[in-house]
Amino acid sequence: MRTKTLLASVTAVTALLTLTACGGSENPALGGIGAGGDTSAGTGGGAAGTGDGGPHEGTLENPTKNGGVNGNAPKDGTAFQKLPKAGTMAAAARFVGGFTKCAEISTTENDYQYWDEDAKYDEKTYSVIERGSCDGGDTRIFMLKDPKAFQAAFKAEVDKRYKETNGGGNPSSGIVVGQDFTVGSTRSTAMAALLKPQAGLLMLNCHPEFTAPSGFRKEPALVKGCVLTDYYKD
Repeated sequence: MRTKTLLASVTAVTALLTLTACGGSENPALGGIGAGGDTSAGTGGGAAGTGDGGPHEGTLENPTKNGGVNGNAPKDGTAFQKLPKAGTMAAAARFVGGFTKCAEISTTENDYQYWDEDAKYDEKTYSVIERGSCDGGDTRIFMLKDPKAFQAAFKAEVDKRYKETNGGGNPSSGIVVGQDFTVGSTRSTAMAALLKPQAGLLMLNCHPEFTAPSGFRKEPALVKGCVLTDYYKD
């Protein structure tokens, strides 16, 4: 039995961060976004970052093209400033498609399996201005207006669930983030692929009990009490 919501499961029960799975290889993460399965890269989705030439978009081969992806980050910039920046949903989907399945992107109720569950992630609270579902459901992408506001809302939800469950939830899971988008999958293999060094993304983890083994990154996020890390455990 599974209860799925969007972001990552840092708790073991419902709401923003939960996916509870009984058996199988699915990750209790990203309420529909974060767990086991296919490892193949997106077929038909194009290479990561091959985009529409928007002002914020680059490519993996040329990250600074159009000032995009990491192009605007100063050499001494923060970990957040060096994260990929998509600019558009199309660019974000193509970028994700270079690492995991995202052949088609839907931003309407049609072909979006978790449309109703994800409706709470709005602009007012989470600063989400567009929601997209890759290939109907496994992987979802949120475009953000204000990443700090999103991180603050994410942390508030983590804190709430942590308190309600007396310290429950997976302390080694969160939501994968770029500068202006977030992404996650019900497949743990997809989550791991998105955190590979060549992707350049990091996971936002706000769980009070999070620790990472030596050698993994643990960088400041935009809000106190959260970190950006490349460590993830299903």
